[in-house]
Amino acid sequence: MASKATVDRLSQTLVVPARPTPTGPLRLSWLDRYPTQMALIESLHVFKPVQGMEQDPVHTIKRAVAEALVYYYPLSGRLSESSDGELEVSCERQGVWFIESDANCSLEDVDYLEYPMMMSKDELLPHPKPLLDPIEERKLILLVQVTRFTCGGFVVGYRFCHAVADGPGAAQFMTAIGEIARGQDRPTVEPDWRREVIPNPTNAVIGPLPKPTNTHLQYLAIDISIDYINHFKDMYMQQTGQRCSAFEVLIAKAWQSRTRAINFPPDSTVHLAFAMNARPLLHHKLPANGGFYGNCYYIMKVSADSDRIINSSIVDIVKIIKEGKKRLPLEFAKWAKGGLKVDPFQITSDYNTLLVSDWTRLGFAEVDYGWGPPAHVVPVTNLDYIATCILVKPWAHKPGARLITQCVTAEGITGFHEGMINLD
Repeated sequence: MASKATVDRLSQTLVVPARPTPTGPLRLSWLDRYPTQMALIESLHVFKPVQGMEQDPVHTIKRAVAEALVYYYPLSGRLSESSDGELEVSCERQGVWFIESDANCSLEDVDYLEYPMMMSKDELLPHPKPLLDPIEERKLILLVQVTRFTCGGFVVGYRFCHAVADGPGAAQFMTAIGEIARGQDRPTVEPDWRREVIPNPTNAVIGPLPKPTNTHLQYLAIDISIDYINHFKDMYMQQTGQRCSAFEVLIAKAWQSRTRAINFPPDSTVHLAFAMNARPLLHHKLPANGGFYGNCYYIMKVSADSDRIINSSIVDIVKIIKEGKKRLPLEFAKWAKGGLKVDPFQITSDYNTLLVSDWTRLGFAEVDYGWGPPAHVVPVTNLDYIATCILVKPWAHKPGARLITQCVTAEGITGFHEGMINLD
């Protein structure tokens, strides 16, 4: 487009639950209170226009947020400190920041926010103006911004506090907004706080926060075809007689491609860390309807000599990952009893470690406010010194997967990309 794409912020307000809700403090679990959970997780959800749609997405979503907060009222509260010094949620209907804005272009003009973005992500993410005091901003749980584009499409920007909800929990709330926006009286899944069911290991080790480094990792988004995925899945089936998942194939490929591209010194050990949903391990305590939306996951880590990862087949690397996943019940139980001597949840800036997240099964790609599911969802990463790889669903109705990576420096980005597209 000829002129620069800009966003005009029209209004900002605090949206409170549409009807009276309980007040007072709510306890957070040990995992909710883990130091790195204080971060606001940011994402952009891109919705294409629907011909003949007369509803205004801003007003539709704003009303639905107020209704959904009746059921998810803790999200309209603030993080606070209890009398014994522990993080909790103060529920006094403080409200969720909601920003209405208009862009001066169509989604097509900015390539539907494909990378590299043709407009600043911060214009599409909810940052109240004037900027909040940093101490007050750290207390916020949820912020929402809806930006209309001239084509009739729109983008929903979320900043969601990880201390109150994990990925499935955040998607559960967004799904509730969508259901109410489409005319339901209440969410299909009733939310359940029940943080007391999460283990509280009093002697658990808590590692240091990640230290910023001078390593600047490069962003790369790679679309993976279903044929590519099936090539490696079929290979695994032929050699083992067993099935493997697309996630296992793709993180094995990413781990190997990254290790080869970086060219670590001989005898280096490389690590792969990935979050696993721990809800199945607590099914006897969690609500049967699946309404629990707090943090309930465990980070598994697998390690190997760098030469082994470089020279192994993808089949053998998938086997390493599967062996790690099998350890989940035993490790989780040991952690729950305070029996681990290391911190499994520690996020590290160690360049030898690749941190992987799977967003394909969280539910973000299925959220529907009345315009159908999003064309795509963009996770926003702000720390370019932590090696990450996020698996997301590709464009709507397109089979395959999209890998969003920030895991190698400029020197290794070409080798990493070439490794990823290689079918060996």
